[in-house]
Amino acid sequence: MQSEVQARIDVENVSRFFGRTAALDAISVHLEKGDFSVLLGPSGCGKSTLLRLIAGLDIQSGGTIRIGGADVGDRSPSMRNLSMVFQSYALFPHLSVSENILFGLKVRRVGRDERQARLERVAALMGLTPLLSRKPSELSGGQQQRVALARAVISERPICLMDEPLSNLDAKLRADMRVELRAIQKKLGLTVVYVTHDQIEAMTMADRIIVMNQGRIEQVGTPEEVYARPASTFTAGFIGTPPMNLFPARALAGSPLLPGDVTDGHLVGLRPEDLFVTDSGPEAELAGVEYLGADRLVSARLGATHFIMRMPASAAPPSARFALGWAAGCQSIFDAATGARLTRFDQPTASTSTTKKDIPHETA
Repeated sequence: MQSEVQARIDVENVSRFFGRTAALDAISVHLEKGDFSVLLGPSGCGKSTLLRLIAGLDIQSGGTIRIGGADVGDRSPSMRNLSMVFQSYALFPHLSVSENILFGLKVRRVGRDERQARLERVAALMGLTPLLSRKPSELSGGQQQRVALARAVISERPICLMDEPLSNLDAKLRADMRVELRAIQKKLGLTVVYVTHDQIEAMTMADRIIVMNQGRIEQVGTPEEVYARPASTFTAGFIGTPPMNLFPARALAGSPLLPGDVTDGHLVGLRPEDLFVTDSGPEAELAGVEYLGADRLVSARLGATHFIMRMPASAAPPSARFALGWAAGCQSIFDAATGARLTRFDQPTASTSTTKKDIPHETA
């Protein structure tokens, strides 16, 4: 059993510059033992750079990275007590499944009996026992992904870094593999750091999400926290399908649901599922309706602001003009200039009960 400190990762004021461009700008984050931590953000935000720095594949320009309490800045990847799973799987095409899985152990000169015992355990765990004699070209994408994961797990290292390992799979297989990956991580107690730009992966798999933007950390929190209480307009607009609607405060002026000191300098964030048609309220104009099976997405305008409202498919679409209402206490208030959440406006009744099952599902 690995001790708690051995699997903890501490990133302290870490920067990475390419010339004068900062890929990472003095970021700090602490990744706890046994957590499934997801680095989430758009392309170019710095998430893969951070993963490479933790792995030792690149060296930070400043700051400190500690693994197990020890500064690992001068340690090679092989000396950091971690394993990696890549987007490309990186399987050797001329080797069998068993030979691919065992490759790292052979390099480390682990004894034959120990290698065989570990292979049998890991193959059974991954459902690969019937496939051990096959070559990668004889496997499906999901099976190849399992082989890559098995190669990481068999090392028995407490930390596993994953760089968009599901991005090459179709939507159905991605959904299946999300469940499998999470189950394996929990069973083995691995500390996982997982890079993705796919918010569905982040929301359904993570214990904690690290939302990144332009080399900085926007928010660290559970999926429920980043969804229900985004720390910035960036997080509000990035998390959710569709994302949170952002209204200038003046567009909702006069609503009894807004605190009296919300001014033109504020933005009001409202999730699509918290909006509904009411008898009185700000008047919106219908722009279009999308049918999604269980739901409808209603596109509408409130003055110059376009917004999306989610409603049950069983409910009749609104008329051409309708009054807009929303659930009491569900709004988020942001500073219009900085984009930062203004927590003084948060109410105890805000929708902190949002759970993973409430998050919009991925469609193929």
